[in-house]
Amino acid sequence: MRPEVQAALWHWREVLLGVALAALAGLWAFNAFGILRILALVLLAFAVLLILTGIQRGRFRGRGGGQGVVQVIEGQVSYYGPLTGGAVAISELAALSLDGRSKPAHWLLVPDQGATLQIPVSAEGADALFDAFTGLSGLRTEHLLRLKQSGAPRLQVVWRRKDVQAMINSLN
Repeated sequence: MRPEVQAALWHWREVLLGVALAALAGLWAFNAFGILRILALVLLAFAVLLILTGIQRGRFRGRGGGQGVVQVIEGQVSYYGPLTGGAVAISELAALSLDGRSKPAHWLLVPDQGATLQIPVSAEGADALFDAFTGLSGLRTEHLLRLKQSGAPRLQVVWRRKDVQAMINSLN
């Protein structure tokens, strides 16, 4: 198999698995009866959720192969880069931005205290940030995906914690 085909299949792996499960569940639902049909319909619902989640994850994933490595372990994002690095707990984030002014673009994780953590979107393991970011209270996933895919050469605020947003609003 050609490497670019293999990479494309791996990029959309959840969607492909969901489609395969949906086809299997549809076949079972059509040919079965009773409790097996109910189980097939439950499996079909799971497959649809897997497809929808896979589409979001596929849109978030980058090409990889960039500088540094990202790890997300128990709510803490760590970045190990050739020149910089650091760690930030997701629970301590005050803001999340996407800086498209540099190539490649960088995620900016701003903690309550301490230095901002800059992570290239193409860093190895950066796709794990999707799960970490979707755990942020009030983050709109579609907004996050739209900003990432736009590739706009500017600094874009993706999310701010509510108390930080309220403080900014009171200053205006």
